[in-house]
Amino acid sequence: MEKATIQVKGMSCNHCVSAVEGSVGKLDGVRSVEVNLANGTVVVDYEASSLSLDAIKEEIEEQGYDVV
Repeated sequence: MEKATIQVKGMSCNHCVSAVEGSVGKLDGVRSVEVNLANGTVVVDYEASSLSLDAIKEEIEEQGYDVV
């Protein structure tokens, strides 16, 4: 199990939280995902053997947010 903290720009409300947590949480291999609006971070626990960090970042970007 890996834990990654990803810096994300553009998240500003509860809809942003729902969009990111919902989409990233559906990826195979993700155990948990938590958005912190105040810090502009997304913390993800995931199985590195079945999912890459790049794939997680791509999913966040597909929701319309910028990964720093």
